[in-house]
Amino acid sequence: MKRAGFHLTLGLGIFLALAGQGVTQTPLQTAIESDYKHLQTLYTHLHQNPELSFRESETAKRIAEELRAAGFEVTTGIGGTGLVGVMHNGEGPTLLIRTDLDALPVKEQTGKTYASSALGQNYLGDKNLPIMHACGHDVHMTALVGTARRLVALKDQWSGTLVLIGQPAEEIGLGASAMLDDGLFSRFPKPDYNLALHVNANMPSGMIGYTSGYALANVDSVDIKIRGIGGHGAYPQATKDPIVLGAYIVTALQTLVSREVAPQDPAVVTVGAFHAGTKHNIISDNAHLKLTVRSYSDEVREALLNGIKRIAENEARAFGFTENLLPTIEVEKTYTPAAYNNPALVKRAMAAIAVEIGAQNVKEMPAVMGGEDFAQYGRTKDKIPGFIFWAGAVEPNKYAKAKAVGEILPSLHSPFFAPDAKATITTAVNAMSAAALDLLEKTDE
Repeated sequence: MKRAGFHLTLGLGIFLALAGQGVTQTPLQTAIESDYKHLQTLYTHLHQNPELSFRESETAKRIAEELRAAGFEVTTGIGGTGLVGVMHNGEGPTLLIRTDLDALPVKEQTGKTYASSALGQNYLGDKNLPIMHACGHDVHMTALVGTARRLVALKDQWSGTLVLIGQPAEEIGLGASAMLDDGLFSRFPKPDYNLALHVNANMPSGMIGYTSGYALANVDSVDIKIRGIGGHGAYPQATKDPIVLGAYIVTALQTLVSREVAPQDPAVVTVGAFHAGTKHNIISDNAHLKLTVRSYSDEVREALLNGIKRIAENEARAFGFTENLLPTIEVEKTYTPAAYNNPALVKRAMAAIAVEIGAQNVKEMPAVMGGEDFAQYGRTKDKIPGFIFWAGAVEPNKYAKAKAVGEILPSLHSPFFAPDAKATITTAVNAMSAAALDLLEKTDE
């Protein structure tokens, strides 16, 4: 038998609130509100003490302490600085909820009293870098802890196994693979479902956004290294100019999306850097193009990568470059795959979330071309259903005023990004807790 009483309580609370009967919060919302002082302290600490990818040792330590205090069995050092918290609560499915841990090398300019002034080192060894949680991972971690505390308090209302993970290095796309390679699905209970959330810098706080199917893109980094024959700028006939060839390659690459990919299939090929030359009158003997390539389906991804190689090599041939001088194309092996939200899981989780926070506070969102390595957890041989949703992070009045005058709000990764902390965190905890309670729904034998 389903937990009809629990759903009825939540549904009735929202119904009465909407009907103007004076009930403004569900029992879960009231509990989250009562717990916010603890969550606020945690959030402020995390915001003021950010760490870069694969350097999140103190961050992981703090999250591990929080989960242990809530009653989870916690293992640290997974995939480098990752952590896994496990709680068994009888028979039932296994649910994985993931947060990311890392921050960005950005100098905070929000003007907040609790703004980060941290400096640190990245995994490549670069030191004294300014660090900021410009992508909201401090919100994600706080929401994970808040959800853990709620689910522990409601253990009599769910049954199964919770696996809460703190993942390193999301910002460089390597953390999920590192945890999987370190035995995440063999050393710990293998999940039946994977859940995660991400703040949204263009949505009012108090709202949850979702996308069914493809939600975030394949992300590939590609380097095209062009070899030429250098010489004096006054005698171009004695050279093979890699800059001119590079310019033609950049132009020709634009046809991949416009003429080789179906209009219904989103794709992006962006040349983010073009490096060549040292002086006005010297024709260089090399050039270097750096590309980001975005897609959803594996088929479109393959077509784009193959097309880049074909265009680069054949443009060189057209310019009379010999075979030994053809450009080399390097695709980074560690790419971020597209995040695919399982439609059945989306439908179930969002129904529970809508009951809890109100249907007026959930919104279907278009897919975006950003990347998220949360996708890796659903790309193993087990093909575990996954769902990552959005938590609005902009104070509603600020959002409304910006939209009214056409103002562009600070985006994620901006030094000015400052989430509406309380409303964003409490709504995120509310939504994740509601989804988890539904997926781990207790039944009577």
